Amino acid sequence: MLIWDDHYIKKLYIFLVLKNERKGMIFLVMKRIDFEHGTVTGNILGAALPMLVAQILNLLYNIVDRIYIARIPNIGTAALGAVGLCFPLIVVITAFSNLFGSGGAPLFSIYRGKGEPQRTANVMNTSFTMVCVCAVVLMAVGFIFARPLLVLFGASTDALVYAYPYLMIYLIGTLPSMIATGMNPFINAQGYSTIGMTSVAVGAVANLLLDPLFIFVLGFGVQGAAIATVISQVLSALFVFVFLTRKSELKVRFLKKKEFSECIGYAKNIVSLGTAGFIMQLTNSLVSICCNNILSDVGGDIYISVMTIVSSVRQLVETPIYAMNEGTSPILSYNYGACRPARVRKAMAVMSTMILGYTAVMWSIIILLPNALIGIFSSDAALMQDAVPALKQYFAAFICMDFQYIGQTVFKSLNKKKQAIFFSLLRKVFIVVPLTYMMPYMFHMGTAGVFLAEPVSNIIGGTLCLVVMLCTVLPELKRMEKQNSKNVLQ
Repeated sequence: MLIWDDHYIKKLYIFLVLKNERKGMIFLVMKRIDFEHGTVTGNILGAALPMLVAQILNLLYNIVDRIYIARIPNIGTAALGAVGLCFPLIVVITAFSNLFGSGGAPLFSIYRGKGEPQRTANVMNTSFTMVCVCAVVLMAVGFIFARPLLVLFGASTDALVYAYPYLMIYLIGTLPSMIATGMNPFINAQGYSTIGMTSVAVGAVANLLLDPLFIFVLGFGVQGAAIATVISQVLSALFVFVFLTRKSELKVRFLKKKEFSECIGYAKNIVSLGTAGFIMQLTNSLVSICCNNILSDVGGDIYISVMTIVSSVRQLVETPIYAMNEGTSPILSYNYGACRPARVRKAMAVMSTMILGYTAVMWSIIILLPNALIGIFSSDAALMQDAVPALKQYFAAFICMDFQYIGQTVFKSLNKKKQAIFFSLLRKVFIVVPLTYMMPYMFHMGTAGVFLAEPVSNIIGGTLCLVVMLCTVLPELKRMEKQNSKNVLQ
């Protein structure tokens, strides 16, 4: 591999992989995003668009499973609801991946912006070590407690027939799943957004092809969906690991024993910064458990299938928003670390405009064409009848959720740990969970109360998060600008 450094663009590298053949040579070119000199809008689009493709493909891991499972003859609707009961545990695994990945990547970018390569490498290596250790622990705990946890989440005896085998197979892929998810942000943080996209595409395409093979052709049913997912996760993890150990600018590795004490400080910072996103995902899991238990009580097993579809539509709609947030995050972190407040403000404005515009379009589709979205996952007429009003209720104030996304992304990217953690807890733990119990029982709203708890929390929690972010961050950027002006004068 040859690396050429163009002196006109300090941070842009082009990697040429040369392979001799009889008739010539093959050139593979990989361009990196120039965080230092490129335009803010160009950087965000350059990072967000490949990430958007990656996240859409990533949806295929679970969404495709649900689409195929719902169409298994005779048992589709029951199996779909049963597999939906596994999602809280799957979310927990993803949450731990992001605790170390999304917690480490902003610090990684900030140190890159400050021009501190050793600290940058230490952050990535510490994150990688924690990802691997945590994966082994979670897999062991999952194997031991899978059945009682599923019962706790609302699984009936009939549902356990499908949910338990699916979960036990899925747990085998915990380590590759966490490596693929947790280390991908470090590929994007180095400017290799296209490579980050490709790492997800490898697994997603494999899952798309393997699902019908294992579910229908080989006749493994629900277990076949889990087998296909595990194989796909292994392929993604191998791609990420090979790239970060051999091809990237900064190479990842396990921490050496003598480095543990030195990296304790990095570990604390990674965990504290990743805690906000971790709490958001963990509380999503908590809310799913609460919803499933209450819906099972007031609406029956069919409403667990309804909630599975509503959650699936939410994932579908949220994916581009997540891509815009994560695509903007390294630009925010890098320029904040480099003390460039104007570029930070511009990134915030571009991100907000993109997210609000997209959400307005999708919200309109959800309210006007709910049947089309629900039809992606199931053609069951009885299920459709209950799912349409539930979907409209759940997404009634989804635009207000953008405020939470924008505020949380800025807080996380600028290393504002306390604010990020507080607002993660506020919306889900202190607003959604109590409302999920109060509205169906105290206000006698039945199943509608479960779905309406979400828009109420969006309005309250999202608005407060945005207001505090603006009142906290904008004055700091103004002070940074004044300090830069003083430094220039001196």
